Amino acid sequence: MTTIAASAPPLASLTIMLRALKLPTISRHADEIARLAEREGWTFERYLHHLVELESLERRRRRLERYLKESELPRDKTLATLQRARLPTKVLKQLPSLCEGGFVERGDNLLAFGLPGRGKTHLVCAIGHELIQRGYRVLFTATYALVQRLLSAKRDLRLEKELAILDGFDAVILDDIGYVQQNRDEMEVLFTFLAERYERRSVIITSNLVFSEWDRIFKDPMTTAAAIDRIVHHSVILEMTGTSIRVEHAHSERAAQGPAADLPTTTTPAAPTLTAKGIPTATATQTKTKNRTQSNDEADGAM
Repeated sequence: MTTIAASAPPLASLTIMLRALKLPTISRHADEIARLAEREGWTFERYLHHLVELESLERRRRRLERYLKESELPRDKTLATLQRARLPTKVLKQLPSLCEGGFVERGDNLLAFGLPGRGKTHLVCAIGHELIQRGYRVLFTATYALVQRLLSAKRDLRLEKELAILDGFDAVILDDIGYVQQNRDEMEVLFTFLAERYERRSVIITSNLVFSEWDRIFKDPMTTAAAIDRIVHHSVILEMTGTSIRVEHAHSERAAQGPAADLPTTTTPAAPTLTAKGIPTATATQTKTKNRTQSNDEADGAM
């Protein structure tokens, strides 16, 4: 290569060397920018700076394109398509700083709680897209899919390798953790994943279940407590309240079509409350209902 470059005309030689140095954008534009620089009377430093800037911008574009592809984020769930008017006021105020990625730099977690249809997934995906634009690697996955991925790796004796691959992502979005009902092996790999990322890498979680109900996920009380402790220690908690977006959309479609069968109402349920330790629990309404049911049961038993 050295012999060819030395014997070739200057421009051809430069092209060969730039390709060898893996500077394709500079190679592609060097001649064009040289003519522009000569015409405009640029200094050599300005010419070189312009070429390097083009190379840097192209590399960034390709890198973000690669990050977006590997993230598996839904392409339509972005900040531009997010219905901000539906967001709770507190969440709306937190959104800009979350998109900047400071919590990722600190290795903090982000937790979005709320009943189905409140926009949790769209919100965290929108944040994920913004994080990618700021150079962070993000992975979006349904919780059950991640659990099966880890379980398969464990069976093949490559769990550590799989965890190392996942560790390359600055933030992993676990969607719908509340829907996972694991056996012991599945619960253990999920706990291992959360423990491995503790205080180092961010986990973004959406859940229909408040923490007081996470024993459905981890089964064992001690494991549940240990998992919650690691997740909550450094975290931002978002409470998604309001009505179901999907039910409202269905109502709108039915209204446009004319009179039809009744659809479920869109009353707003009480939001998950927080304990003194900052851990969401069952709502006061749910607690009263539970107590009322127990009282009725006791009365029936007495009869």
